[in-house]
Amino acid sequence: MEKQSKTHFRKVYKSDHLGVADLEDYMEDGKRLVFKIREVKQELGATVAGKKGNFNIAYFEENIKPLVLNATNATVLKGFSGSSFVEDWKGLLIELFIDSTVKMKGDVVGGVRIVKKQPIIDTDLTNEINSCKEVSELGKLFGKMSKDQQQRYKILVIERKKELENVKSA
Repeated sequence: MEKQSKTHFRKVYKSDHLGVADLEDYMEDGKRLVFKIREVKQELGATVAGKKGNFNIAYFEENIKPLVLNATNATVLKGFSGSSFVEDWKGLLIELFIDSTVKMKGDVVGGVRIVKKQPIIDTDLTNEINSCKEVSELGKLFGKMSKDQQQRYKILVIERKKELENVKSA
């Protein structure tokens, strides 16, 4: 049976920036919403949703629309990079999701948010685990892993932690 293509009601509003409808299209296609920031620009006098203003806008390595960064998403990027400067956000890997509780002008409209935990591309993490020099570094790496990766690498992480603790106590 042929898969029927559906059209999101927000598509008619023709946004030049990434929105809920765009993410729903990616999700419907089974794509993971992980993207790498190419650059973030502070654009003065830009038009977003029909209104002129000053905006921080993230552009991606992938061929997707740019994301207008609200204060919530900008704060997440600041946390990832350890910097308040948009130029330092280049190269960050982020995962997006649809937050159905986002309000605009008092109405719940839904919006695009950045997951507050940086994603790790699903690659073999054995070398990265074994190259950790401190237990704290290992803990940070483990914290960035998806639940699936944590299950897969749990034994290796525990073994590496024991090795690091033995070196420290020796």
